[in-house]
Amino acid sequence: MPFYVSPEQAMRDKADYARKGIARGRSCVALQYAGGILMVAPNPSSALHKISEIYDRIAFAAVGRYNEYENLRKAGVTYADITGYQFDRHDVTARGIANWYAQTLGTIFTESNKPFEVEIVVAEVGTQPGDDQIYRITFDGSVTDEPGFVAFGGQADQVSAALKERYSEGMSLAEAFSAALDALAAPANGERNEVATSLEVAVLERAREHRTFRRIRAARLEELIAESRAARSAAADSPDADSPDAATSDAAATSGAAATSDAAATSGEAGSPASTPGPATSADPTPPAASEPPTGPPTGPDAGSTDRGSGVGGPPAGPPL
Repeated sequence: MPFYVSPEQAMRDKADYARKGIARGRSCVALQYAGGILMVAPNPSSALHKISEIYDRIAFAAVGRYNEYENLRKAGVTYADITGYQFDRHDVTARGIANWYAQTLGTIFTESNKPFEVEIVVAEVGTQPGDDQIYRITFDGSVTDEPGFVAFGGQADQVSAALKERYSEGMSLAEAFSAALDALAAPANGERNEVATSLEVAVLERAREHRTFRRIRAARLEELIAESRAARSAAADSPDADSPDAATSDAAATSGAAATSDAAATSGEAGSPASTPGPATSADPTPPAASEPPTGPPTGPDAGSTDRGSGVGGPPAGPPL
């Protein structure tokens, strides 16, 4: 009799096996910027690509076992070409390809003894930023729509948290690349300099006609890395006024000034005549003019003046009415 394993335990074992295999690699990121969608992946190999083109405005990125996601990439290209030939090129969308990948991976995960150790991202750039689409497909066939940015593979949770702090809508290409580089250098994913030396970078440019996919290599990649380092050093040299150190110094200065003023007020009260025993004396022998008694009866406002009924100068002359 074969050894019995419950379906729940079998699915759990497959999922753990696939997660461990995917976590051994490094994370990749895909994020929107003002001109399209940027994809960045640490990849020391120049022959084996993690990021590729599937169709006119659709790109593919994956992590995990190369032979497995390369077979999926080729199958996705074939599916897109056949769909565009049979119907229309506009009928080929990232949503349709993502659903096809989800069905394929779900079938493999359920029926095969060994699941695919891959995570896939399918991105499509639209004519406007609101039309951009980024889909993440996991090893068990789950599909999630990721607005703005996504980190997948490896230590995806830490990279995603770091990318969330640095991402903002409408960034330029240099700003988006700097944010992606900082996120990829998150703890347990690699140092920043180590990540920058082996990168595979590609973009879907919104302004390009027909085929929007373009790889960034050599000179242009070096320019982006230099701009990212310059921006990072400039931010480190000029501390923000709202930083915790500046706030601490401001609070210390304020508390010091308050303590000085309180001490001055306390010393003034201690040396005032009210705290000195004996008769009060004044430094000025001449009493103030306000303390002199009036020389005559109080008078009201002058005749013809506009100060009526205000009581300035005392009550009106004569008996009350």
